[in-house]
Amino acid sequence: MTGDGVNDAPALKQANMGIVVSSATDAARAAADVVLTQPGLSVVTHAIDEARRIFGCMNTYTVYRITETICIMIFMVLAMTTYEFYPLTPVMIILLALLNDLPIMTITYDNTWLDLKPVRWKMERVLSIATALGIVGVMSSFGLLIFAEKWLPISPQELQVFIFLKMSVAGHLTLFVARTKKPFYTNPHPSRILFFAIISTIIVINGWLMHPLSWDYVGLIWAYAIVWMFIADWIKVRVYHHLERTEIELLPNK
Repeated sequence: MTGDGVNDAPALKQANMGIVVSSATDAARAAADVVLTQPGLSVVTHAIDEARRIFGCMNTYTVYRITETICIMIFMVLAMTTYEFYPLTPVMIILLALLNDLPIMTITYDNTWLDLKPVRWKMERVLSIATALGIVGVMSSFGLLIFAEKWLPISPQELQVFIFLKMSVAGHLTLFVARTKKPFYTNPHPSRILFFAIISTIIVINGWLMHPLSWDYVGLIWAYAIVWMFIADWIKVRVYHHLERTEIELLPNK
């Protein structure tokens, strides 16, 4: 409910959200929940858009955080139980956590897609998408571990660096996938997330705190991660489509 006069005060008080314009009377201001300080009602539209942007950022953060937790924890357990091999050193785990946390801060400045309809928090949808992306991430990491261990002439120390760079690059690419329910290349351009993936690449090439990798191996890891990024994005779109169709079918017939 919006209004500005004394006669609007009862309705403003009773409404779920009472909004008065900047020129409203004192009685209307006292009854309202929100008082606009700028002239006109266009600020209401801007507030709705901003609220939906904030919701989109929160949704992206939640999906990404759950996805990365599944990717790292399940992969580490599978690798240690299957190969009796630690895929990451303690230093790598700390670097991976740091380099994954830095891009998360860019989510607050992300250019999210504005929904045309009111948005609602649906935990089932969030968990479904995050689980699907997490499983894809585990499969891609384990696949690379098997390939590198069997077919590449690298030492155990290099194999750890191999896995570290893959999980770092793939984690940043996952943020592109998680930020939208549409194909990632159709959404407004994101913040500069890949800058942090380049940092991990520089660390690996120069051998800072770990064994260095050659440019050939670095290029192979980037190509592998990009291919799986498209696979994860396709699966994400299909899961969203399935969930939306299921929600429509569950709506009561009118």
